[in-house]
Amino acid sequence: MLGQIMTLAEGALTAPSAEEASVRFFTAASALGATYLQTRLYRRPVERLTSQAHWSAGGFIKRISPQGWPGSAAFNYVCFDCNPLLAAIRENRTRYRFSDFAGHGDPRYRSYWDALGEAEIAEALCTTSYGSRGVIASLHLGLGEREPSIDAARTMQLAGLLLTERLMDFAGGVPDDLPELTPRERDCLTYMADGRKDREIAEITGVTEATVRFHIDNARRKLGAVNRAQAVARAANRHML
Repeated sequence: MLGQIMTLAEGALTAPSAEEASVRFFTAASALGATYLQTRLYRRPVERLTSQAHWSAGGFIKRISPQGWPGSAAFNYVCFDCNPLLAAIRENRTRYRFSDFAGHGDPRYRSYWDALGEAEIAEALCTTSYGSRGVIASLHLGLGEREPSIDAARTMQLAGLLLTERLMDFAGGVPDDLPELTPRERDCLTYMADGRKDREIAEITGVTEATVRFHIDNARRKLGAVNRAQAVARAANRHML
């Protein structure tokens, strides 16, 4: 799994600019069904988080979409009139599906999905990295299928976190002098990136599950990550795994 993630993100990690990193990532993700991309690098609004405040924060890097979609009535609807994704930002989510906050079967979001359909988006994945001084890097990756496979979605989301961590680098949102990880912390993060559960990691490394959680949480704090997924992405982006 980790190899697939790194392969998908490889081009983005060596890109010389945030825009080029976005383009390279989309080119690779297209083979897995991606139809749309939007990347941003901005600071969290200090005022109450609303659709307008979120938009006004700016920082748009790249948008790859059907011609005529940006600025259309459907585009404006999902950006301003009906934006269920604000809840994810308030919760510091690092990865989720749009349908986690706007269920496909929920009649309240029928118009929302109709509008997204005009951009050939049947489902979308979001990954978000949080850095120092309120810096946020985000990826919206639209998919042509409503039900991508669990493995494909997970690969794209974790690779997407590598992309948003790379975007964070361009803004200086992560300190250069991060503490070194111990060998055990690196091992636990590596196994976790490969899809292993705490119990499995404990069996492989010969320690208890509590010790595995201890090492992973230590690594997360050292890396300044908000959760495990971001810790893995940050460590992988800095060749610590």
